[in-house]
Amino acid sequence: MGRIYATPEQLTAWTGKPPPADADRLLARASEDVDDALKTALYDTDGTGMPTDPVVLAAFSDAACAQVEYQLAAGVDGTGADDRWESVTLGPLAMSGRRSGTQAPGTVDLAPRAYRALTRDGLELGVIW
Repeated sequence: MGRIYATPEQLTAWTGKPPPADADRLLARASEDVDDALKTALYDTDGTGMPTDPVVLAAFSDAACAQVEYQLAAGVDGTGADDRWESVTLGPLAMSGRRSGTQAPGTVDLAPRAYRALTRDGLELGVIW
């Protein structure tokens, strides 16, 4: 498992709501999204790869929380599978089409608030979209 930048308690502080039952999993996936968005970023790390600058670490934590908040609001689970359906039938319910804003494989659908968290306070982390 990779680095996880936020805890369920930090997610609660960010959203003002109790964390979902699968908060640990959602935060792990959101942290992967943060890492993917920062492929060209340069920052000091400790032996585990975590940022050592408290401002950078806070930005990563806020970005992971913002990413989870964004995914929950959009009704997605962080797997990317929700962007892939074209036709779904479940009993009498049938849906077809693709979600708007489908991301190409390998790209990150980074939440706008996550982007802001990563670029505030004068941070120059090389965020990519």
